[in-house]
Amino acid sequence: MKTLRMLTLFSTFFGIFSCTQAQKKTDEADAQPRQVQKTDAEWKKELTPEQYNVLRKEGTERPFSSPLNANKKKGIYVCAACQTPLFSSEAKFESGTGWPSFYKPLYAKNVDEKTDRSLGMARTEVLCHVCGGHLGHVFDDGPKPTGLRYCMNGVALNFKPKE
Repeated sequence: MKTLRMLTLFSTFFGIFSCTQAQKKTDEADAQPRQVQKTDAEWKKELTPEQYNVLRKEGTERPFSSPLNANKKKGIYVCAACQTPLFSSEAKFESGTGWPSFYKPLYAKNVDEKTDRSLGMARTEVLCHVCGGHLGHVFDDGPKPTGLRYCMNGVALNFKPKE
């Protein structure tokens, strides 16, 4: 019984510590000014209504609605708002969820992660580091080698084929 209490206490502490560390990373990322800063009116003018809803208002596109979900070409996926390179086709996989999925970003520094508590649960939101655009969420049910599934909205991405 004493061992069970110690394990519960340890797991509670570890959970709080992990959340605190994740929140610290988020707070530091939010404190840094974005390299691309535009007004709401400028974003509305430059993006399609669906892109604006996803990238600037944290919306979600309908599953299986993006042609990028079935894209099998070699190349790079970039932010639709600022063209920052985000994911390689090499890391793309078929998750069956209806959204383009990747097991790792092209460059970790190009994406930020933030705790999202909407919908009554805690998820990890993925944002473009350069413009702050909402890209999707990352989950821990992906394939090897990372075990991660970056589940991205196709309208938040543009595809640049390999030349």
